[in-house]
Amino acid sequence: MIKSSELILNPDGNVYHLNLKPENIAHDIIFVGDPDRVGKITQFFDSIEFSIQKREFKTQTGIYKGKRLTVLSTGIGPDNIDIVLNELDALVNIDLNTRQPKEQLTSLNIIRIGTSGSIQADIPVDSFVLSQFGIGLDNMLRSYIVDAVTHTDMEDAFMTHTQWDVRKGRPYAIACSETLEKRIESNQMHKGITCTIGGFYGPQGRVLRLPIQDSDLNSKMDNFEFKGNRITNLEMETTAIYGLSALLGHNALSLNAIIANRASGTFSEDPTKAVDELIAYTLDKLAQ
Repeated sequence: MIKSSELILNPDGNVYHLNLKPENIAHDIIFVGDPDRVGKITQFFDSIEFSIQKREFKTQTGIYKGKRLTVLSTGIGPDNIDIVLNELDALVNIDLNTRQPKEQLTSLNIIRIGTSGSIQADIPVDSFVLSQFGIGLDNMLRSYIVDAVTHTDMEDAFMTHTQWDVRKGRPYAIACSETLEKRIESNQMHKGITCTIGGFYGPQGRVLRLPIQDSDLNSKMDNFEFKGNRITNLEMETTAIYGLSALLGHNALSLNAIIANRASGTFSEDPTKAVDELIAYTLDKLAQ
């Protein structure tokens, strides 16, 4: 039996952070970062059956073109992904009454719709990126036993190419779900490697008042390539989602609307439009 200190439940039986019960979620789940973006997606639903928010975690479940979907905001960063993925998995794969893992496990389909900055000049603002791989620079997944799901050859190549300082921890490389990639992909999307980074300023090469450990890291990432795959963009959640999903037996895919181009120094004139177009595209693919 899983101890109450390890799987924490609220007095009403909901999982601790998300404040959800198993019946509150669908098996197809859209992740967003911003709680305000949940409503921007569910406004297109035919109906909404459930809605709740606790802290930055807002959840709405409803029907879109006959398909039951859940939209959930994760907030920012891989630490929040650790909370969200483990608690979602508990909802479907642990009996919350007996505190025992179920014999029959359920695989969720998780699609992240996010915004991101491209580091390639030929991936312009307002375009879409599908992350075939993620490289995590945040160390979160290293708290788990990950060898079965990581691509160590890609990790080694990245560390050699960037002259990675091992004091920052070993990067981890994870692939997306091929099942979801086939379900969602289109020729209008750029594909490649997304780097997940555990911070927005210094960790992503932004300098305000503090000097950073490797001021050339972004330029090194610009020209990294592994077996035909290059780094397309930087953000703060994708590889953590891929890693925990792979370990727990769920399918995960990350899609990003590019609202900034770090190579050209440009920012989208209408980022809301780009995100709305990615939302509409993804919803229609999920409803098929």
